Amino acid sequence: MQTQDIFFYVFALLTVICAVMVVANPLSRNPVTSAMFLVLTIVCMAGLFVLLHAFFLAAVQILVYAGAVMVLFLFVIMLLDLKEEERRKVKIVGAGLGTISVGAVAFLLFRIILTSSKGAANAAPQLEGSTSSLGTLLFSKYVLPFEILSLLLLVAMVGVILLSKKDLK
Repeated sequence: MQTQDIFFYVFALLTVICAVMVVANPLSRNPVTSAMFLVLTIVCMAGLFVLLHAFFLAAVQILVYAGAVMVLFLFVIMLLDLKEEERRKVKIVGAGLGTISVGAVAFLLFRIILTSSKGAANAAPQLEGSTSSLGTLLFSKYVLPFEILSLLLLVAMVGVILLSKKDLK
């Protein structure tokens, strides 16, 4: 087993653990704790990008998502003044259906892995593109979706501010 394989399994395991801790944290029900585990998930994903030699995507992952988007999430959490939630009873039907669906996805994943061709593992990765071609593509073909997304984020922030106000005049 190579060093790169060991790092892949470590980062993949940490990504899955941190992602589970975002949703079902047994240590704390505080939403800020979940946001911090989301930051750890994003950092572990950036580690996977580094292993794929996608250094630009790893840097953008950390700067944009772990930096800017998480600051926005924390701002919304603090603005809404969310309290630590009480523990709810687990509904048996929901837990059973969730377990069945996770088992079905795991079965399909393992089946796909076992039936995939073994020769694909020996193929050398093809490195294509650069940051200049990525920038040209983003600012020419995909400029409208980014502008729509920025407008949507602005509307969401204004909506949160209006909803968090106690008395509207």
